[in-house]
Amino acid sequence: MEILIIFLIFYSIVLHEIAHGYVAYKLGDPTAKYEGRLSLNPLVHIDPLGTVLLPLFTFLSFGFVFGYAKPVPYNPENLKDKIKDPILIALAGPLTNIFILLFFLFLYKQNLNPLINEISFYLIKTNLILALFNLLPIPPLDGSKLYLLFIPLESYILLEAYGFAFIILFLLFFQNTFFYFINKVFLFLISS
Repeated sequence: MEILIIFLIFYSIVLHEIAHGYVAYKLGDPTAKYEGRLSLNPLVHIDPLGTVLLPLFTFLSFGFVFGYAKPVPYNPENLKDKIKDPILIALAGPLTNIFILLFFLFLYKQNLNPLINEISFYLIKTNLILALFNLLPIPPLDGSKLYLLFIPLESYILLEAYGFAFIILFLLFFQNTFFYFINKVFLFLISS
C-alpha cells in the first residue's frame, strides 16, 4: 500500500515536469522532447541530488520530505514571447498538480472504498503541497517566473542564482506557517 502511494506521489512530480516540457514544446521549443523528457518513464526524471539525497537529508534533519525531480529543460531562445511563454511553461506544472488534486478529491468524495479513500487522501495533500509550494515567488520555483512581468530577464537570472539559499531560508523560517496554511486548505477541501 505504501509503495503504491509513494509511486503515485512520484508520478505527481513526474507529471508536473512533463507538463512544463509539453507546454514548452507546444510553444515552439522541442528541447524536452529531443532529450526524452516528455516520457512517463520515471528513470529519466530522477535527479541524484533532488530525488534521492535531498529528501533523505530533509527527512533526517527536519522530519519532512523535500525534494524534486530533474527539472525539464527548455530553451527560451526558441520561444516567440520571451516573457509570456516562460510564465505559461512555469504555471503548467502547478496546474497539473491542481488537476491531479481535483481528480483524487473527486474520488475521495465518492467514498468508494477505504483503499481508494486512503490513496486519495495522500494524493490530495501531496499535490496541494506541490502546487502551492511551486507557486511561491522564490526563484527558481515556478511562481517566481511572474517576476519576468516586472524585472529584466538578466535580473531574474541573478536572483535565480541564489534560489536554493532562498528556499532553504524559507523552509527554516516559514515551514510551520506554510504547513499550517496547507493543513487548513486541505481540511477545507476534504470536509466541504
